[in-house]
Amino acid sequence: MASVAAVEGAAAALRSVLSRAQQAAARAGRAPESVRVVAVSKTKPVGVIRGVYDAGHRCFGENYVQELIDKAPQLPEDIEWHFIGNLQSNKAKALLAGVPSLDMVESVDDEKIANRLDRVVADLGRKPLKVLVQVNTSGEECGYSSSLL
Repeated sequence: MASVAAVEGAAAALRSVLSRAQQAAARAGRAPESVRVVAVSKTKPVGVIRGVYDAGHRCFGENYVQELIDKAPQLPEDIEWHFIGNLQSNKAKALLAGVPSLDMVESVDDEKIANRLDRVVADLGRKPLKVLVQVNTSGEECGYSSSLL
């Protein structure tokens, strides 16, 4: 169980980030609601995530498949989950089957993973998945191979 101080600290940090994001949107001439903040909840206990949820936030990101699969069923179904970071194609099915409210994968840098996600979404008959595609536009060596680049 998360401590009250941890929950209050996370909620206060989120309020600060949301305020700064709204100010940045205003300076850029954008509507504040056009900016989405993803609260990265990796390594945080379910109680802390629940506290931030209770404070009104609904968009959370995780970068470990098993951690997300374990946490998602313990939390409200209306959370919009984002998987952030590198996804291995052999974990795509477990992720999509284990987290029905997974809304987005950030980011895919390999055609094999994009195709795997597409097949699994179709096989499971689930709603379409949003995917951010990572593209190397500079031509610099990235340290990884990618057929999308």
